[in-house]
Amino acid sequence: MTTPNRTSHIRLTSHPEPGDGVARQGIRWGADNPRDRGPLIGSTTRSADRNVIGAHGGSYSVYRALAISARAMSPLARPDLHNTHPVVTIGPYPQWSDPEHIVSMDPWGHLVGEVFADEIAGGLDIRPSVAVTKARLNMPEILAAMAAHRLAPDGGILHANGDVSVTKIAIDPVWWLPGIARRFDTTERELRRTLFEQTGGMFPELVTRPDRQVFLPPIGGATAYVMGEVEALADPKRRIACRVHDECNGSDVFGSDICTCRPYLVHGIEECVREAQTGGAGLVVYNRKEGRALGEVTKFLVYNARKRQEGGDQASTYFERTECVAGVQDARFQQLMPDVLHWLGIRRIDRLMSMSNMKYDAIVGSGIEVGERVPIPPELVPPDASVEIEAKKAAGYYTPEGALEPGQLAGVTGRGLERY
Repeated sequence: MTTPNRTSHIRLTSHPEPGDGVARQGIRWGADNPRDRGPLIGSTTRSADRNVIGAHGGSYSVYRALAISARAMSPLARPDLHNTHPVVTIGPYPQWSDPEHIVSMDPWGHLVGEVFADEIAGGLDIRPSVAVTKARLNMPEILAAMAAHRLAPDGGILHANGDVSVTKIAIDPVWWLPGIARRFDTTERELRRTLFEQTGGMFPELVTRPDRQVFLPPIGGATAYVMGEVEALADPKRRIACRVHDECNGSDVFGSDICTCRPYLVHGIEECVREAQTGGAGLVVYNRKEGRALGEVTKFLVYNARKRQEGGDQASTYFERTECVAGVQDARFQQLMPDVLHWLGIRRIDRLMSMSNMKYDAIVGSGIEVGERVPIPPELVPPDASVEIEAKKAAGYYTPEGALEPGQLAGVTGRGLERY
């Protein structure tokens, strides 16, 4: 029996069908060209052809399922990739064929529509995991920087109306499990089992199909914003300014002043514009890791716990309150973060707009040189963010003047937290 959308027979991925052994299209991670590496074939293709675990689109794959359930979309629909190819050429760079440098994204993910056009036309579900376009950014703080004569329009990178021209790159996560395991100093078997158990058994192939080594996790990805020429990022003769930013919806979008996220993001963009205007390039990488990758619900629960504790919000217990609620102080674990920098061919960052020791250590540990670390200017720190910034400095965040001593932290308190 069939319906317009599906057959009535359900095939469980935990029980491979007869003859469903090694995929017809193998994956050789780290190959120096996309055809030798092989295409990544998703979960809506017939089982014998599929060679990855999970579905294309990350967390948005669930919405595809809803669209099919609502009969608004055919389960056989495939994207028409005509004219969707990147607007600028990126790579290839030597890092693309080094399986130690890139393990959490597909370095060929922006080229699959061109390289595997025949396979896609033949019915295989091969989709880009990276898209490259051009756009403009417009933020009121940039206009304020122009009014204060910190920035001046040049008509190319920064326009008179405050628009900033950028190359914008969207990246979906693609995990090569052996490399992910090495990054976290564990075994692939242990990683697979933990992923399986902690997602409620959503992906049985993690434990039943060791031959499938690529996983498309249902999580948010990243967006890279390049100011100036993209190729300048890989040119050792040109300077690079960079801000690697982790998502904070409340501050980044709505401007809440309990943290320094939006001010630091805008400061990073301003510095990137300035570097691009002088012949270098600026890069902002925006990672979807809301609430230290613990989620916004957890973040708001922590806000309440900080406000209601005896003595009120204070730097000395800033991380402790998070751990009490979430079980861990921070789940971002920046080991995977440098992959996009390697994908862009970066070998040196001249100015890194970040105080985070975790980000700095991950970047330098991956082989990228960092010249100057740029802290957020004190005048950009909102009053209510004093607790956060001093707690982070005491925990090892970079600051030229040094962190407060532990005994001083108890005197640092926030105000106005009841607004959150």
